[in-house]
Amino acid sequence: MTSNSLKRQHRTWSRDNYLISTDPSLIPIPKLNAFFASDDIYWATPVPEDAMLEMLESSLCFGLYQLLEANKSATPTTTPPTPTPETFIGIARGVTDFTTFFYLTDVYIEPSSQGKGLGTWLMESVQEAIESMPYLRRSLLFTGDWKRSVPFYERVLGMQVVECRKEEGGNGKGLAVMMMKGKAHREKGVD
Repeated sequence: MTSNSLKRQHRTWSRDNYLISTDPSLIPIPKLNAFFASDDIYWATPVPEDAMLEMLESSLCFGLYQLLEANKSATPTTTPPTPTPETFIGIARGVTDFTTFFYLTDVYIEPSSQGKGLGTWLMESVQEAIESMPYLRRSLLFTGDWKRSVPFYERVLGMQVVECRKEEGGNGKGLAVMMMKGKAHREKGVD
C-alpha cells in the first residue's frame, strides 16, 4: 500500500465485538467533544464542531467502536458492521504527510472500556499504518503522563524519550517527547 493509497483508502480492524476504523466520517463529533470536555483528557478542550470536523478530515484517525449485538451479523461477511455514535469508545489521531512523518495525538479510550487490552490493540493498528509508510523518517508524540504513558508507548510502539521539559524533580515530571525512528531515518545530518 503506497502512502497515497493509505490516505484515500480507509482501513478497518476487528476483534471480538470491537472495530477500529480510519474513516473519520464515522466519528461522532458531539461525543468526541464530550470526551475532550471530560477531566480525563488533560491536554485539550472541546472545539466548535466545524473546527473538529476539519481537524478529523485533515488527520489519520483511528476510531474505536464497541459493536452492539444488533450490529453483529449472524453470518460472516466481508463488510464490517456499521458503528453508531453510541458505540464510539475511543480514538487515536495522527497528524501526518502519509509519507515521511507521523505525530500521534489525542489517544483516548473511555474509562469504562479501559483494562481490556483495547489501548494496546489500538496502538498496534496505528503501528501497522505507520509501518506502511515507506519513507517514514520518524514518528513522534508528546505526553505528560510519565507513570502510564511513557512505559506503555515504549513497550507497544518502541518509542523512546528523546527530550523532556524538566520540572522540579527532573525526569518523570513535565512533558516527554517520544520518538520512534522510521525506515528512512538518518542518524547524522538534518532532514
